[in-house]
Amino acid sequence: MNFDKVLSFNNKVVVVTGGASGIGESISKAFATQGAAVAVVDLEEEKALRVAQSLGPLSKSFVCDVSDYVSVQSVSSAIHQEYKRIDVLVNSAGVVALAPAESLTLEAWNRTININLSGTFFMSQAIGKFMLDQGSGKIINMASQAASIALDEHVAYCASKFGVLGITKVLASEWAGRGVNVNSISPTVVLTELGKKAWDNPKGDALKKLIPTGRFALPEEIAASALYLSSPAADMINGADLLVDGGYSIR
Repeated sequence: MNFDKVLSFNNKVVVVTGGASGIGESISKAFATQGAAVAVVDLEEEKALRVAQSLGPLSKSFVCDVSDYVSVQSVSSAIHQEYKRIDVLVNSAGVVALAPAESLTLEAWNRTININLSGTFFMSQAIGKFMLDQGSGKIINMASQAASIALDEHVAYCASKFGVLGITKVLASEWAGRGVNVNSISPTVVLTELGKKAWDNPKGDALKKLIPTGRFALPEEIAASALYLSSPAADMINGADLLVDGGYSIR
């Protein structure tokens, strides 16, 4: 293995859902920096176009509601028609609705499950079919520390992310023998703009004290994890969940 080129994605096509903001935007930028053509998939058309244009001429924007099966089928076909192949899918689109379990609304529950869980499966299934046909591909699902430990007021989010781990493991088991590896990444709080606003307070300070490294994660650190899991260096990693939580979940 040529380690000088292990993180090169020249001539590779990468699809990133939620790619126009937050963690997804950082992942889009990281892959583009390493030479990939990035399909920036997002519900917000203007943001997706802005990010795609900033990545260079190889990258394109695509509008999609990942919770809508028909929308996913349409955008997946459009991306494959544009690029003729898809090498990496990163499922980064997601939402969170916080409330005590007894007061969580039906709308909040359904929206969280539909986007985080169903959206991850819809995209994985649609893009995965193209990968299976070409005999290669990497799928990275964005899970969370909330995928393996219980967090108060996160009942819908935990349910959706626990489910993402289940999807990851089943697809990894079914598809690895046909050339497609599937893994997940489970971050702690990530300091996106939304993350900063949500956790720049005494509650955030208290949470950081529970993390052995004493801080939250940076978006670029999650992007680096996605690059690694999508690279040839990770070809033997399949069905794994990479915790990027500073050790929070080991206590």
